[in-house]
Amino acid sequence: MLLVSLIAGAFIGCAAGYLGTLMLSKRMSLVAGPLGHLALPGIALALLYGFDISIGSFPFIVLGIIVIWLFELRTKLPPEALTAIVFASGMSIAFLFLPIEQAKAALIGDITRIGFFDSILSILLSLFVLLFTKIIYKKVVLINVCEDLARCEGIDVRKYNLIYLLNIAVIVALGVKVVGGLLTAALVAIPAATSRNLSKNLAEYSILGCL
Repeated sequence: MLLVSLIAGAFIGCAAGYLGTLMLSKRMSLVAGPLGHLALPGIALALLYGFDISIGSFPFIVLGIIVIWLFELRTKLPPEALTAIVFASGMSIAFLFLPIEQAKAALIGDITRIGFFDSILSILLSLFVLLFTKIIYKKVVLINVCEDLARCEGIDVRKYNLIYLLNIAVIVALGVKVVGGLLTAALVAIPAATSRNLSKNLAEYSILGCL
């Protein structure tokens, strides 16, 4: 059982690193951390009613992602500032319901608590994130470089930004179960930063991020 959990953790890490290369290019590599904390209200409900942590955290992360996306469209605030606002709100709500002992478990995570079914689901979702990130990768890179140029190329910037953010939501929900809300940012930031220093071109950068 532990072996399957470790394999699931490897798949999650691979998908997180690959997605992290996009996040780093958009200067959003630390956004996964606050989003991991934003999952705490969902984790509180999951622990309270005894269902899967990822299922509990995912709706709250998606809600936060959509709020960030909508405010990014309607304000001039950068994603980091919007994430901080949503993060503070989520944290305050979570600690109204989450006992101290369970809060520690939610912040740190425990890979040994992932069951067989959860491991298989995590592997499938990680592959889903890898596939969708691969499909949107070049377009999102162009959006990160220049949104106006991307629009001239016929790219729907809003749609691809939303897909990109939803991929982040999935990987954060999975990462919370493995490393907890506290270290979720490490899953995307460290592989991407290492890859950036070792790679010579975009292809190497994205591939090394998976490793």
